[in-house]
Amino acid sequence: MSEESTVKAWKEHPMLMPHIEKVVVNLNVGKSGEPLEKAHNVLEEITGRIPVRKRAKKSIRDFGIREGEAIAVVVTLRKQAAIDFLKKVMPVVSNKLAKRSFDARGNFSLGLKEHIDIPGVKYDPEVGIFGMDICVTVNRPGQRIKIRKRQSRPIGSKHVLTPEESILFIKQTLGVEIV
Repeated sequence: MSEESTVKAWKEHPMLMPHIEKVVVNLNVGKSGEPLEKAHNVLEEITGRIPVRKRAKKSIRDFGIREGEAIAVVVTLRKQAAIDFLKKVMPVVSNKLAKRSFDARGNFSLGLKEHIDIPGVKYDPEVGIFGMDICVTVNRPGQRIKIRKRQSRPIGSKHVLTPEESILFIKQTLGVEIV
């Protein structure tokens, strides 16, 4: 399908229009204590939400990580907060995404090497610099039918979001160039 016919189908059938379901921001430190607290404060400042601490699943002696030790902080953003965050972060990557960043279901991920590249965030030598992973889930309305516990049903093949449709939606919504 061409871009014009896809956009026309979205206008005629609102259930086909994709939307950003959630944005997960992961800041992995690799150790607990003071560095994790600093990462917690940085992520809270950037997103405006209180992060959740994630624990190590298993011990890795070479890295000094014990099972159950908190090593990362994560924030999940939904609805308008997710879109606002993405609009704030996209200039850091020059409003460009690689086509290989999209998976088979239309979701995509990107990484930032330094959190201080985000507009409005200033460098603090006491805090340091953190990198972060950003995972974006793009879906159509009605996808919950597939994942719910009660009476879950398969989604028809025509309703499954393709990477091409997701790319078109992201281009329109965020003004991003796909390379």
